[in-house]
Amino acid sequence: MGSYGYFDDKTREYVITNPLTPVKWINYIGTLKFGGFVDHTGGALLCKGDPAENRLTKYIQQMPSGEFKGTSLYLRVAKEKGFQLLSPLFVPGLETLDRYECRVGLGYSRFITEVAGIRTECLVFVPQGKACEVRQITVTNVSQQSVNIDAIPVVEYSHMRSYMQLTNADWVPQTMVSHMHEEKQGKKIILQYPFMYRDTKVNYFTSSWAVSSFETDRKNFLGNNEYGTWANPLALQQSELGNYVAKRGDNICALLHHLGTLKSGESQSFVTLLGQEASLEIALPLIEKFRKTQEVDKAFAELGQFWDEYLEKQQVKTPSESLNHMVNVHNARQCYITKNWSRYLSYYQLGLGARGIGFRDSAQDVLGVLPSAAGEGKELINQLLRIQSPEGWAWHQVNPLTGIASSGESEEYSKGQMHFYGDDHLWIILSVCEYIKESGDFAYLDEKLSYYNPQSPQTPTQYGTVFEHLQLALKFTREHSGKNGLPLLYYADWNDTVNLPLGSESLHVANLYGWGLKELIALCKHLDKKELIKQYQTDWDSMSATVNAAAWDGEWWIRYIDEKGQPLGSHKNDVCRIYCNGQSWPVLSGFASGERAVKGLESLHSLLNTQYGIKIASPGYNGMVEGVGGIATYPPGAKENCGIFLHTNPWVMIANCMLGNGERAFEYYQQINPADKNEIIDLYEIEPYAYAQNILADEHPQFGLGRNSWLSGTASWSYQAATKWILGLRPEYGGLRIDPCIPKAWKEFSIKRVWRGAEYHIHVRNPHNVNKGVREIILNGNKIEHSQLPLLPVLKAGTTCQVEVILG
Repeated sequence: MGSYGYFDDKTREYVITNPLTPVKWINYIGTLKFGGFVDHTGGALLCKGDPAENRLTKYIQQMPSGEFKGTSLYLRVAKEKGFQLLSPLFVPGLETLDRYECRVGLGYSRFITEVAGIRTECLVFVPQGKACEVRQITVTNVSQQSVNIDAIPVVEYSHMRSYMQLTNADWVPQTMVSHMHEEKQGKKIILQYPFMYRDTKVNYFTSSWAVSSFETDRKNFLGNNEYGTWANPLALQQSELGNYVAKRGDNICALLHHLGTLKSGESQSFVTLLGQEASLEIALPLIEKFRKTQEVDKAFAELGQFWDEYLEKQQVKTPSESLNHMVNVHNARQCYITKNWSRYLSYYQLGLGARGIGFRDSAQDVLGVLPSAAGEGKELINQLLRIQSPEGWAWHQVNPLTGIASSGESEEYSKGQMHFYGDDHLWIILSVCEYIKESGDFAYLDEKLSYYNPQSPQTPTQYGTVFEHLQLALKFTREHSGKNGLPLLYYADWNDTVNLPLGSESLHVANLYGWGLKELIALCKHLDKKELIKQYQTDWDSMSATVNAAAWDGEWWIRYIDEKGQPLGSHKNDVCRIYCNGQSWPVLSGFASGERAVKGLESLHSLLNTQYGIKIASPGYNGMVEGVGGIATYPPGAKENCGIFLHTNPWVMIANCMLGNGERAFEYYQQINPADKNEIIDLYEIEPYAYAQNILADEHPQFGLGRNSWLSGTASWSYQAATKWILGLRPEYGGLRIDPCIPKAWKEFSIKRVWRGAEYHIHVRNPHNVNKGVREIILNGNKIEHSQLPLLPVLKAGTTCQVEVILG
């Protein structure tokens, strides 16, 4: 067990046992339609749709961790003189708890705490498809004496236009309005909204218990003109709250529940509901439903059933416990969360309107969910294809609610670049091809989808089949090359922070183009499109020759060629002499072969690898440099300026698997596996159950510190590296390939995989201690013909089969 918690495999939870985590650790509840995250001390940031345009709770990430953030719960014990105030979720009172557990579950968090002889259990989740957060709270007297207990849940509202909340301290408080709706048996519903949304977006907060009094104004609740504190609100030292209905100001909602005198061992339970509908009348049926314990229990069971079905599509058992933790539960789930939220809202992505769903980001994120949710993956792919331009390039991001696309940061660029990225449009080729391999839905290629019309996004005028969209993406890159015959960089490629003048060329785009060509060649072979096979093979051969002629630096591959013809990522450079992607991607594209493939990866290992992961480049810029872009805004060893940018690491794992180096691939996998950070959290700081975006590298004095967890392409690619390449189970158009590349010491492992409706139970044995190489496959007792190795056949949906694989 680590100093802050442990993995509970039976419940598929991570259990936080110490609330003093180095930074806030979060969990996602609900979806972008309604949801957000809840942190490990009960604070929650909730939105309905766009977090910038429809936010419910005021959660300011930059405030200290001990501050009230969005939501919390107070308990109050009556004493002879006054009240003893308790914070069972630790914040904001910060008193020492006798017991603390935050169980980070699949779409829920469950808190179990004890303080002053009172146990509190609080389950937090969003029911499937519903626009409300449910908190099921049980308070138990575990002391030997009877106690009189009150419970006071509190929420602080944000203006729905969240960026205005932070930028306009006049307009916002003038618009905020609360109402109280009285019901039978002492129950109350407190309504809240900015006045402009009175008839369209109404927040509500209520409970299943009689409310003796309430407060809706923060100033009144804290007391002394807000010189009272969240840790000890002066209003809670009064017998009742003020029942003030705020018509402006900082709106909150605090509900006072008298749970009564609890004898030793006695409990009381209630439910709180925080949600939003167009009106109270629309909300009432849902409120009545979830005030009933049995309906809450049913909704929670439905949430569990969703995750059972999602995760059971692929389960593994390997000699690595930390790999099992991640692939079976936490990494698989993070892929789904990242697919849903893109880069919208996390503890680090503030959701204030700067980001939408990124074309490049989501085209990669979707790859991690296709084994379990191919249908949802297809929906996202369609959304992305619709923001491809008729010329073939793609808009960088899109608001999923409005369908309006934008060019992202490139709009602010002033060096004569066209306002798009050189790589965006190519990623979707990988997404579509993987979707078809997974689903067998070849008819999808003939579906017609629109191209983006910036003059009128809602009324497109041009359409193409999905297959035509893919062909157009390749055509655009083929026709837009620089002086050396390599694809133009435009604003940037995958590395957003290297922004070179117009005319610069990108080796990353060249290699992604090569991978895209490989994918369409394989697809065309399956479809028997002979002319296209010939064309694309010619294009691949041509780019391969160009890359090999222009990009080999002697010991490794360069990364860019600037507008003056000078290389970046070369031994000729003083900074960023070698780039990680420069070495892995020529292997992924197939352009690197033989000695160059091996030598590039060996140079990477010796110059970029560290105990906490592979650096994106080395050495770093040490000060601002004109003409290179945002990379130099970071200190050396941070993020793109030669930090450990984890997104790059799985590509190196895959490249090593392609070359048969299972030891190195697994070494790299374990270096960044968050589950393996559980014992070094005081260094690493962030959640051990979700991949990070970056870790500070060895040029930085805080080497090993992780940041920007959850919403990262690291999740999808780590999942793919583990399942498709290390464990080696890859869908293809005509079968399921089993081609592991593992450490020699592994004697065996097993995979359960549902593919195209059939269930494969695969047991792999490694009697000869090899890294790679399938010697024999036995399917339901019958050997597969040697010519078909290592391809498992497409089986009829509903079939269950047993597969024995022998390596050697």
